[in-house]
Amino acid sequence: MMFDTAFLDVPPLQAVTGTVRLPGSKSISNRVLLLAALCEMAGDEPTQIHDLLDSDDTRVMIAALAQLKENSNATKKLFLGNAGTAMRPLTAALALRGGQVGGYELSGVPRMHERPIGDLVDALRLLGCDIQYLGNEGFPPLKIGEPKLKLDAPIQVRGDVSSQFLTALLLALPLVAMQDIHVDVVGELISKPYIDITIKLLARFGVTVQQQGWSRFTIPAGSKYTSPKEIYVEADASSASYFVALGGLAAMADKPLQILGVGADSIQGDIKFIEAAAQMGVQVKSEANSLTVWRAEWSKATGFLKAIDLDCNHIPDAAMTLAVMALYADGTTTLRNIASWRVKETDRIAAMAIELRKLGATIEEGADFIRITPPASHTGWRFASIHTYDDHRMAMCASLAAFNPAGVPVRIEDPKCVAKTFPDYFEALFSVAQTDAKNIPVICIDGPTASGKGTLASLVAKQLGYHYLDSGALYRLVGFAAKQAGASLDDEAAVATIASQILVDFDGDRVSLDGIDVSDDIRSEASGMLASKVSAYPSVREALFNLQLDFRRLPGLVADGRDMGTVIFPEAPLKVFLTASAATRADRRYKQLISKGISANIEGLRADLEARDARDQSRSAAPLVAAKDALQLDNSNLTIEGSVTQVLEWWNKLSGGDAPSQL
Repeated sequence: MMFDTAFLDVPPLQAVTGTVRLPGSKSISNRVLLLAALCEMAGDEPTQIHDLLDSDDTRVMIAALAQLKENSNATKKLFLGNAGTAMRPLTAALALRGGQVGGYELSGVPRMHERPIGDLVDALRLLGCDIQYLGNEGFPPLKIGEPKLKLDAPIQVRGDVSSQFLTALLLALPLVAMQDIHVDVVGELISKPYIDITIKLLARFGVTVQQQGWSRFTIPAGSKYTSPKEIYVEADASSASYFVALGGLAAMADKPLQILGVGADSIQGDIKFIEAAAQMGVQVKSEANSLTVWRAEWSKATGFLKAIDLDCNHIPDAAMTLAVMALYADGTTTLRNIASWRVKETDRIAAMAIELRKLGATIEEGADFIRITPPASHTGWRFASIHTYDDHRMAMCASLAAFNPAGVPVRIEDPKCVAKTFPDYFEALFSVAQTDAKNIPVICIDGPTASGKGTLASLVAKQLGYHYLDSGALYRLVGFAAKQAGASLDDEAAVATIASQILVDFDGDRVSLDGIDVSDDIRSEASGMLASKVSAYPSVREALFNLQLDFRRLPGLVADGRDMGTVIFPEAPLKVFLTASAATRADRRYKQLISKGISANIEGLRADLEARDARDQSRSAAPLVAAKDALQLDNSNLTIEGSVTQVLEWWNKLSGGDAPSQL
């Protein structure tokens, strides 16, 4: 599952513990994909790739490489999204390789067309490559034609804008290495660890790059790609930074957080993030392929972490995590030499400054630095809706703000942008995060039979990325299970025993009992009548009480039924009592049954509904009544979309401004 919602409210979090396994590295994945493809283009055998990252960026690269294999006499148009690790290397490889009638056109999302590529294009043009700009000079989209190569002079490329320019050249030049090819770096080379990754991967594919410091790189004459037959992609060290930070903020020494998939043996430069985190007071035990993390002792007087002043050239992506960790420091933190932030998925220095100010921090930004002073006190923290700029790292970093000492939630706008590198990030976060149950928000939607509360609740849950509890299905399951077991529905004790033993699982609108899908079985009118009967037994309701409470999990819950707001979750911040006239409900149920090919009598349905209403309202155990603080919603004349909009408006007003600290 991925949170495909407009925003995600992360409740106040208090602790983390357990184990998280990281996805594969984006940087390594896209390099390996391209290298494996270049091997095949050179006539070598296919490469089996293990643990490849499944993300937006890798899908873009895979799609582009598949398109390149297709036979076509027309211009090949490759859409590369916002993946710099696809745009830059493919530009170099296709410009040097040529061989396509009509050439190639490379484009991406609007932000990609704002990310500079001019220095790489200039270097390739000096080699005789035919590259034209289709939009603004120095930026994609690009048109690539047939090259007329000139390889007799050293290639010069700037290193102070993006290391991806040099990486692109190093990956592509073995295609044309009839002689030694020298690449000279102009200016200081930033993000050196990423170049180190490139060189080590090239060696795995048979190309040994000769290196003179960080200023000259030589591809030897006769270099040729050879497949390693199989290769493993190690987990993403940049992604590890969020969980190292989480452990440093909220894991105890006796219950540490374990991070699997990356460790001391990593070839990625961002693994050095653990050294920076250690300077801030995070306790880290590093082993070959895992990290174990916990926080240092802290006090209200000194704060969680120590402020630092750090040159971050060696960890440009992971340094973003330090910026949010600085909110918990005992003074002002300065992160230097981060000019590359300006030309990433967004201008990350500007974006980070804007969003951290929303949380209550004082920020100073420069061309290549950011200085963060945390909120003055616990009360200085503010609820904030964090804009993510379609930048995966902004979203993941912002989630760390949910551990704030003021106990206020944080809203992440467009959480699905994490799909670029870590599609399951929020699921991983919530699997190890802990908080008091009262911090986990619940929306209760109660109402009579056939009022539409199930449809409404499931759609609201989907919109918010919350879990969903169909409590009515639990009673239908009990009635169904009792009948299957041959128990008498007049035997309250026997039915209660069955209720205490059922194993239920909800997956969207599908319901499983003991691992068997019984969704259709329990949706029948007969099952509804069974549910109405067994739900009147106090011992059955008691048996299901704790089971329903267990559905309250991060990041939140939408629960529908008849007593969600009165009995199960009376402290829920939003309670909705959904009603519709008996005539309207009977008409809806009639149309629903007819659409399924089930014969029905509308007058009989109305009589049954009115009888069930009377029974539900008059029973001694949790009768159907609106909670005193419930908001009434009569949907007799509302579409389902209108009902969803109304509930979301109520919730947004409550969670976004009126009472954020209560969520």
